[in-house]
Amino acid sequence: MFKHTIVKIPGESYVNGLTTSDLGRPELAQALEQHKAYIRALEKCGTEVTVLPSTIEFPDSTFVEDTAVLTPRFAVISNPGAISRNGEIRDMEPVIKSFYETIYYIKAPGTLDGGDILQIEDHFYIGVSVRTNVEGARQLKQIFESEGYKATIIYLEKFFHLKTGIAYLGDQTIVVAGEFIDHPDFSSFKKIIVPPEEEYAANCIRVNDYVIIPAGNPVTKQRINEAGYPTIELDMSEFRKLDGGLSCLSLRF
Repeated sequence: MFKHTIVKIPGESYVNGLTTSDLGRPELAQALEQHKAYIRALEKCGTEVTVLPSTIEFPDSTFVEDTAVLTPRFAVISNPGAISRNGEIRDMEPVIKSFYETIYYIKAPGTLDGGDILQIEDHFYIGVSVRTNVEGARQLKQIFESEGYKATIIYLEKFFHLKTGIAYLGDQTIVVAGEFIDHPDFSSFKKIIVPPEEEYAANCIRVNDYVIIPAGNPVTKQRINEAGYPTIELDMSEFRKLDGGLSCLSLRF
């Protein structure tokens, strides 16, 4: 059960953020409207939303998930893999401290993006990606295990972040795409398979009674609904242009 969520309004510099896509330059006004809809969805799901003001200095800082990993008992402040994003943790740290007493830190040379961390009950999966290196993954694994959690390091082959291609809905059910469909570490779970043409929909989020999914993915939506999960659809076009997904835009705890 998520009680709190943290989001950050996109700033004027958002349109200059990092991307590997060829989807074009984001429209700031549209991104702001989509972000407002995202906040309304989190409120509909029953969470108390902490809305942080924009920071022009950091174009990508609306993607708050990459700055921290939050558990019921403790928080981990990350060390984002993109140099231009590293300073985002300075703004996030005092916010995290307002909710948590026990805080760990990922330290250089380790790098870690929160988008590479997937929690399934008491087991955390840590993706090694273009943004999370082996040292960062090792540090986080050690933190989790010291706190009594299980942790497994996953080496990504194609996806940008671990949660780009997999989501946990609860009840031992995962939404999977691409390289994770037949991945041995996820073989025991019930799977909702995302077709290749809807791969972006694999980054969906279960928030209490709803699964929030990106709009325009009818097959995935139907499969999630048929599995018993009501959905909320959101237009994510302006965040997809900067490699962003639904999970990236909030910290949920």
